[in-house]
Amino acid sequence: MSDELFDGVLAAGPVAERTGDTAWLQAMLDVEAALARAEADAGLIPAAHAVAIAAQCRAEYYDAAEIGAAATGVGNPAAPLVRALTDRVPGDAAGYVHFGATSQDIVDSAAMLVARNAIAALTDDVAACGELLARLAEEHTETVQAGRTLLQHAVPVTFGLTAAGWLSGMDAAADRLAALSFAVQCGGAAGTLAALGERGPEVVSHLAARLGLAEPTLPWHTERSRITDIATALGGLAAGVAKIARDITLLAQTEVAEIAERGPGGGSSTMPHKHNPVAAVSAAAAAAQAPGLVATLLASSAHEHQRAAGGWHAEWRPLTELLRSTGSAVHWLRTSLERLHVDAERMRHNAALTGGLALAERVTRELVTEHGVARADAHDAVAACCAAGKPVADALAADPLVGMHLSAERIAALLDPAGYLGSARVFVERALRQHHRHREEH
Repeated sequence: MSDELFDGVLAAGPVAERTGDTAWLQAMLDVEAALARAEADAGLIPAAHAVAIAAQCRAEYYDAAEIGAAATGVGNPAAPLVRALTDRVPGDAAGYVHFGATSQDIVDSAAMLVARNAIAALTDDVAACGELLARLAEEHTETVQAGRTLLQHAVPVTFGLTAAGWLSGMDAAADRLAALSFAVQCGGAAGTLAALGERGPEVVSHLAARLGLAEPTLPWHTERSRITDIATALGGLAAGVAKIARDITLLAQTEVAEIAERGPGGGSSTMPHKHNPVAAVSAAAAAAQAPGLVATLLASSAHEHQRAAGGWHAEWRPLTELLRSTGSAVHWLRTSLERLHVDAERMRHNAALTGGLALAERVTRELVTEHGVARADAHDAVAACCAAGKPVADALAADPLVGMHLSAERIAALLDPAGYLGSARVFVERALRQHHRHREEH
């Protein structure tokens, strides 16, 4: 699950370490230790045996490669790990390793631990991105920027509004992460915990408490909404990152040059002049891994009867890679935002680049609402001026219909991008208030 050649870009940040082989191995051992202690809590095994088992539940005592190789014989890594753990536990306590559980109990509970720990690290970067975006939105509330629809200039916006849109998406993703529930899995061979007799539910309660996981209503061996909830929350976050990263790379193009990443990196192996927005590029690359991984987890979620024949196994790698790639995407986005330089003057220059063409809607509106011109007539006259092949202000002033109602000075005022920003400020302020409430809640 690790490819060191590409990990620097596609597995960057703190999540990678929390999803590696050692993290998974320790999580499974944590479940085995907690299971023994939970069974001691319920009076099923001697407390001394639980202590002896827990003492051997340390990842450094085991070789992940050997466990993985041995997994081919039974189809999962829990079984060979249980055998290796049992070999290390002394005396009669060895007979109580993995007592009453099944391999899926261990791997699913471990998956919840790994996911919870990875998402906790990821959430720190999400929160940092939120603060950086809020600062951009606030600082640039009045910074005029060309609005762009279908990659062409539209009516003007502000960069504050652009950043507020990014912020809103990041806050929504944080809410989805905060709503996730990580539940313990403990059902035994077929979800009845028959091997534990009437103490089964009590053991589940103690196990959940010891692991700090939620206690489910019943075992969820083939009801995979917990996995798909994690997958879709991460996929939504990756989509939010991808949108911001894509915008940054577009705005950093030479011909646009409205923002740039300043700091280390960004060079080219052949072109000395280049300074690429490499952090945003890396964020986009990592985020692009997510949709396929989410799709795999959703597609494999239809588990047969009480235990799946392949669907469960299909989850392990994509869940790990989804955590890792989404964590990397958010890490790189944070890096990009920390390096971001905004060229407000360039934004204003670009907004005026069309010589007022992007404000044609405003002229039409003025003719209709203030001077009673029929909408169709106003639209046709202004459209003809826009297509006249000369400065639009001159064409408008020379047009018989427009010139009858609007002076050259009024036309010039109507074509000023700063005067046609609508409710941009209001929307930025609303996004900032929502963000501050969000920060207080979380």
